[in-house]
Amino acid sequence: MLLITVLVWRAVAKPSRYGSFTGAPKTEVAKVVSNPKAFLGKTIALEGTITEQCKSMGCYFFFRSGKDTLRVDVQEVAMTAPMREGRISRVEGQVVPYNDGYQFYASAVEFR
Repeated sequence: MLLITVLVWRAVAKPSRYGSFTGAPKTEVAKVVSNPKAFLGKTIALEGTITEQCKSMGCYFFFRSGKDTLRVDVQEVAMTAPMREGRISRVEGQVVPYNDGYQFYASAVEFR
């Protein structure tokens, strides 16, 4: 019975990894928040705790660094991402202009 339960759960559970990681160098969220222009056009990896996530589809979330936040857009790889507020996530992608600031545009995301 336990085996059947596990198999059913795995069949309906949302994946925890979306997109393909390339091994980009890991950077601290604080460095990106404090100087986003230094990372424009560079593929980097970030890891942080999700502080807020899009309530309708999960297609973006925020990493916090002190009182500042970095918006992480995951809609290209995980348009309907599982809700993971308060959990750790690893992302890979690039910093891009967004409105009158910057955001991180993810090409790969892993929820832990």
